[in-house]
Amino acid sequence: MLEEFAVVDDRIYATYLHDASARIAVFEKDGTKVGSLEVPEFHNATIRGGGGSATLTLESFAVPETRWRLSLAPARSAPGTPIETAPRTLEEAPGVPWDGSAVVVHQEWAVSKDGTKVPLFVVHRRDVKATGDRPTLLTGYGGFYAASRPSFSPAAAAWVEMGGVFALANMRGGSEFGEAWHRAGMLTGKPRVFDDFIAAAEWLVANKYTNPNRLAITGVSNGGLLVGAALTKRPDLFRAVMCGFPDVDILRFNAYTTVNNMPALLEYGDAAIREQFDVIKEYSPYQRVQPKTAYPAVMVMSGDLDTRVPPLAARKFTARLQAASSSGRPIILRYHP
Repeated sequence: MLEEFAVVDDRIYATYLHDASARIAVFEKDGTKVGSLEVPEFHNATIRGGGGSATLTLESFAVPETRWRLSLAPARSAPGTPIETAPRTLEEAPGVPWDGSAVVVHQEWAVSKDGTKVPLFVVHRRDVKATGDRPTLLTGYGGFYAASRPSFSPAAAAWVEMGGVFALANMRGGSEFGEAWHRAGMLTGKPRVFDDFIAAAEWLVANKYTNPNRLAITGVSNGGLLVGAALTKRPDLFRAVMCGFPDVDILRFNAYTTVNNMPALLEYGDAAIREQFDVIKEYSPYQRVQPKTAYPAVMVMSGDLDTRVPPLAARKFTARLQAASSSGRPIILRYHP
């Protein structure tokens, strides 16, 4: 999927998202493709410049954002081969003192409930073996046409450095494969997003990276809805959950957002519409909480100043989980006044 482009010295450098990673193709202004610019595997990339040089910004799970100065060779390359460049000169080093040379990143594919293949990135130290008991942290977003790209997170880097496995799932609802991928995970298709996420978690267990007693999930905002739906649908699959600033009472979301976030109804659906109500009531996390259920440890985060996600839903969700859970694991609310 085409994401952006830059015109550098009368050539068009078009950045595409290919299986959730960046690729840069190079065209003449008449649309003739003259090659591509090399981008390392599983990276995010942007290019800007002119006057015979350009700045290429690269980032991945193992490499913090780094800027390189390129001297673009004038010679045209054969179609399908990398555009020749002079050696890359470091323009701006990462602001994080981090060496990712011992970290490996690979992309896997889980199979969702309806047979759709769902990509996930798996990140860990090179010496980590799939023994079935590694502490594993899975995250994702899956909504609002927002792609989850390879990016550097200091928290994830620390987790991996200590021997944990970090995973990012690219569910439907995002833009990783264009508008059709987005629409497949919105409105009455929203439950597919949760199926995709659960499939990614099951892949990590089936492939011996972890087990349900060592698997944690985290998400914020729409990602908070994601992990809230996952933990209420499959409480047996996770040991710990960080649910940040979440939309979790979708059945009443249309009443809460008359001022601050009405556009979200175009993504989640409107419970005032019968067809959408029937779907929402089956996945809305607050309504799915069941008494005497062994829920994972959960930390819900919210605060009074959240102008887009109703904080009262987080408070209600926490209270209901506390009253319902039979596991004895902590369920707490971290609240920002």
